[in-house]
Amino acid sequence: MIDIGQILLDLWNDSGFAALAAGFGEGGWQNLVMIVIACVLLYLGIVKQFEPLLMVGIAFGCLLTNLPNAGLYHQELWDAFMDPDSPAFHSYGAILRDGGLLDIFYIGVKTSLYPCLIFMGVGAMTDFGPLLSNPKSLLLGAAAQLGVFAAFFGAVALNLISPELGFTGPEAAAIGIIGGADGPTAIFLTTKLAPHLLGAIAVAAYSYMALIPLIQPPIMNLLSTPEQRKIKMVQTRQVTRAEKIVFPILVTVFVALLLPDTAPLIGCLMLGNLFKETGLTGRLSDTVQNALMNTVTILLSTAVGATMVGTNFLTVQTLSIVVLGVVAFGLSTAGGMLGGVVMCKLTGGKVNPLIGSAGVSAVPMAARVSNLQGQKNNPSNFLLMHAMGPNVAGVIGSAIAAGFLLSVFG
Repeated sequence: MIDIGQILLDLWNDSGFAALAAGFGEGGWQNLVMIVIACVLLYLGIVKQFEPLLMVGIAFGCLLTNLPNAGLYHQELWDAFMDPDSPAFHSYGAILRDGGLLDIFYIGVKTSLYPCLIFMGVGAMTDFGPLLSNPKSLLLGAAAQLGVFAAFFGAVALNLISPELGFTGPEAAAIGIIGGADGPTAIFLTTKLAPHLLGAIAVAAYSYMALIPLIQPPIMNLLSTPEQRKIKMVQTRQVTRAEKIVFPILVTVFVALLLPDTAPLIGCLMLGNLFKETGLTGRLSDTVQNALMNTVTILLSTAVGATMVGTNFLTVQTLSIVVLGVVAFGLSTAGGMLGGVVMCKLTGGKVNPLIGSAGVSAVPMAARVSNLQGQKNNPSNFLLMHAMGPNVAGVIGSAIAAGFLLSVFG
């Protein structure tokens, strides 16, 4: 005879509700908090439109990984993967055998496959023409990496205040890259140096990228005069097709030889750009920009969200990362602006320093903010194409900064 009561009791015992009820005081409350945080992130992505293409996936991955008994992501498997004393050290066998859906997704993050493919799509959507027509804008992209290294030293300095608040060199390097305003690069470097911080760093990086229109303008106004913001820049020269084809090849060779650790990112970025510029591989360029980019974005965002397990995420270090991240982003904007002011003075007022803020690699949002601020001060001012030079230079600059940090701490 069927025992309905026992069936219902077994159903309850196997449910996530029972796990949550039994887990209060043993981590269950952390799962509940993370579920609430996931809903807040969904609100920010859907209602406030904070980088929705990535934020929605990250938030839902966070939601899934914190549902008890779902078996989608197993932190213990990845802990064993990173433990040199474990038989599973750097072996995907146990993960493929015992892992859940999000564990399989995360393999693409751990191997750096997803960030590199994202960079290929970014390359196919990027026009390096403004940079080639005004090569000195490369310096503004370099100046905008100030926040990366300032935040790195700030994270290390926290050790002097309290060892519990401080970060190791690799962790500080991963936090500092938030200042580059380049999500895929942040994920690439963090996965290599501090995978346990991936969720916090990814959320911080993409949140601040979405807040560029709010974070950058006050800094831009503070570091420039009204007269400088009114400067109109002359039209840049027309770049030839040959220049656009040769450029990605030369950059790949030079950067990969200089910093081999950054070859995967730069190589994929420039390959995607070459697909676009040859004029002969339109189908490949279209696939990389759309179908591949969209597919990888889904896998990347949900896998990153899966790392936001309550026991790892709800720490004092997470709050420190959020604070250091906004400092890094603000200082990167300031670095680009100060570079723009210097360039303005050296050129006798021919360069509007507002384009310096676009040196962070959030393409094309940062360039649009530079253009908008220029038009607020001079309605006839059009800085978009001029700002795109530092903007795409920032993409290269953040990848080089990541390669340098990886070569030091990897």
